[in-house]
Amino acid sequence: MAALFKARRVETEQRDVCSEWSSLAIANNLPLCSPSEAKSESDRSFLISSVLLSFSGGVRGLAHLAELPELHQMMRQTCRDYAQKELAPIAPRLDREHSFPAAQVRELGALGVMAVEVPEALGGAGMDYLAYCLAVEELSRGCASTGVIVSVNNSLTLVSSHCSVLTAALSLLLQSLYLGPILKFGSEEQKKQWIQPFTSGEKVGCFALSEPGKTLWLSSTLARQEGDEWVLNGTKAWITNCWDASATIVFATTDKSLKHKGISAFLVPMPHAGLSLGKKEDKLGIRASSTANIILEDCRIPLGNILGERGMGFKIAMQTLDSGRLGIAAQALGIAQASLDCAADYAHKRTAFGAPIGKLQAIQFKLADMAVAIESARLLTWRAAMLRDANKHFTKEAAMAKLAASEAATFVSHQVIMQMAS
Repeated sequence: MAALFKARRVETEQRDVCSEWSSLAIANNLPLCSPSEAKSESDRSFLISSVLLSFSGGVRGLAHLAELPELHQMMRQTCRDYAQKELAPIAPRLDREHSFPAAQVRELGALGVMAVEVPEALGGAGMDYLAYCLAVEELSRGCASTGVIVSVNNSLTLVSSHCSVLTAALSLLLQSLYLGPILKFGSEEQKKQWIQPFTSGEKVGCFALSEPGKTLWLSSTLARQEGDEWVLNGTKAWITNCWDASATIVFATTDKSLKHKGISAFLVPMPHAGLSLGKKEDKLGIRASSTANIILEDCRIPLGNILGERGMGFKIAMQTLDSGRLGIAAQALGIAQASLDCAADYAHKRTAFGAPIGKLQAIQFKLADMAVAIESARLLTWRAAMLRDANKHFTKEAAMAKLAASEAATFVSHQVIMQMAS
C-alpha cells in the first residue's frame, strides 16, 4: 500500500503541476508550456516561482478546503476502510481488557500510517501533515485508542467501541510526538537509530514531558553530566504508551539557573537500567493505550543521546506541542463524527408516534447543529494543517482547531446520549 501511495503521489503531482503551469500561463499572458519549453529564462523563472508559491498555501490551499487532492482522498478512504473492518469490531474488547492493539499497529505500519510525514528514505510514507490529520480522524472514528497510538508515532457497545477506537488514534498521535521532534532536531545518526525502527509499527515511542504539580519551565527532573554519560533523575507523569514503548524522549533540567532555557531533551531506550514504570492508570476510556508514570533513578545514557543542543528542550517541546494540538483536533473530529453517525442511524431506526424520530423537527435541529459543529472544526483543522505544511506560523490556528474540535466532540456526544435516552 505504501508503494501504491508513492506511485500515485508522483502521478498526481505531475498532473497537478502541469495544470498549475497552464492556469498561471493563461492568467499572465505567458506561453502555454512547461518550464523546460519556456522561450525565455524570465518566463521560466516566473512560472516556477509562481507554482511554488501557489503550492505553498495559495491557490491550491484554498482549493483543498473545497476538495481534497486525490492522494489524500486515498489515504482517508484507506484508513476509514481499515478502521471499519479491523478496528471497530474489536474495539470494545481492547478497551475492556486494557489490551494494546499490537497486531493492528503493525498492519498500520505496513500501510505507511505509523510514519505519515517521515521521508521515504527513513521508512515513512513521505506525505504531509494534512494527510496525517485525515488518518488520525478516520482511525479515531473507528477506534480512538489506536488513533492515539498512531497519533503520539485514529448504546453501551458504542461507548466502549468508541473509547478503544480512540486508542488507535492516540497511538498515531503519540508516534507524531515521538517521531516529529527527532525528525526536526535530530542528527542524521539519531534519525537512523531512533526513527527507522519505529516506522513499521513493530516499535512505538512515547513523549515524557509532564510532571506532577509542575509547569514545563520548572521541571524537577534533572540531568547531570558524568564523564561520557548523562545521569537522569526524576518522575514523569501521565505518559501515554509508556508500557508498550521501545523508546522515549525525556525532558530534564540541565541548568536550574537558566529556568526554561536550561531544559534539554534526551533519547532514552526502553526498557533501560534506571528507568521503571508506575502502575497503569484506570482511565474512563482509551484504555487500550497505556498511561503511567516514568520513574528515572540514576538512569545513565550516552552523551550523544541529547536531542538538539543543550538548553533546546523548551523550544523542542513547544514546537512539538503545536503539531500535537492538530493531532488532538483530528482525534476529536473522529469521535464527533462517529457520534453523529450513531445519532443519525438511531434517528432512522427508533420509532415514536408511528414514525422514525428522524421525522421530528426537534431531532432534525439537533442533527443539523451537530453537523455544523463538526464541519466548522474540520475546516479549522485542515487550514491549520495546511499552514504547517506551507511552513507558516500556525500556533494560534492549531490551538483554535483543538478547542473547536474538542468542544464539538463533547457537544455532539452529549446530544447523542440525550437522543438515545429518549
